[in-house]
Amino acid sequence: MNLLITGAWQQAAEHFDEIRGMGHEIVFMQQEKDDLPCDPAWVEGVICNGLFLFHPIEQFTNLRYLQLTSAGFDRVPMDYIQAHNIEIHNARGVYSIPMAEFAVAGVLSIYKELGEFRDQQKAHRWEKRRGLRELNGQTILIVGCGSVGTECAKRFRAFGCEVTGVDLAAREDEAYDRIAPLEELDSQLKRADVVVLAVPLTERTRGLIDARRFGLIHGVLVNISRGAVVDQRALENWDGEAVLDVFEEEPLDADSKLWDKENAVITPHNSFVGDGNNQRLSQLILDNLKR
Repeated sequence: MNLLITGAWQQAAEHFDEIRGMGHEIVFMQQEKDDLPCDPAWVEGVICNGLFLFHPIEQFTNLRYLQLTSAGFDRVPMDYIQAHNIEIHNARGVYSIPMAEFAVAGVLSIYKELGEFRDQQKAHRWEKRRGLRELNGQTILIVGCGSVGTECAKRFRAFGCEVTGVDLAAREDEAYDRIAPLEELDSQLKRADVVVLAVPLTERTRGLIDARRFGLIHGVLVNISRGAVVDQRALENWDGEAVLDVFEEEPLDADSKLWDKENAVITPHNSFVGDGNNQRLSQLILDNLKR
């Protein structure tokens, strides 16, 4: 297969010999927005992230294999891919562990008031805080029970939490106390102490948490999925606690009201970062190429 590989796979060059040994030809381009280094008609397979944001997929007339370095499919034209029977793989499971750890850390930072302690440290001020909360016994709602959601569920259960999932359909999964269908989302939001958003961005999930549903949430909202899953204007006007790693427009505008939200943790789409990602991603890509 003629493969175009981009710098989205950072360790790609370390595996070129192995890939060629499988019988594939390779052309590499570091930056996906740059001019293509080959005739797009030559390309039969692509390993990339956002290549088709800069180069129309229609010009890759012989494309039959696509490997993404991201977990989401929202940066590729899925309608075209499905219509042309292009085999597509995402990076499922690669980033789930650091994202799950990040979700737990974010909630703990709020429950244990770590931001306030950090401010006191900077001010050299010794002041006990009497309102610290425990995760033990809390009710956690995971919206989206894929790889990321399930890794979150495992970790929250280890803290003694009751973990309920909401997914397209109910099913059994040992990582959860229960997985409810999407039709129960409203009732589950009402009873949750922590709501973790781990759904992919699709037309069905866009704006899933709107102004009405914000009125149902009384606990901490954690968004590690995609910013557009949440109505950002409604979020700005909501006074609840939140851990927010993704936003509808990134980078978050310097004038956004969210920056000044005192009961929120704001991070720059960083939850997926972990020192085990490179090894997991490379192994996934190589396994898929072998198959």
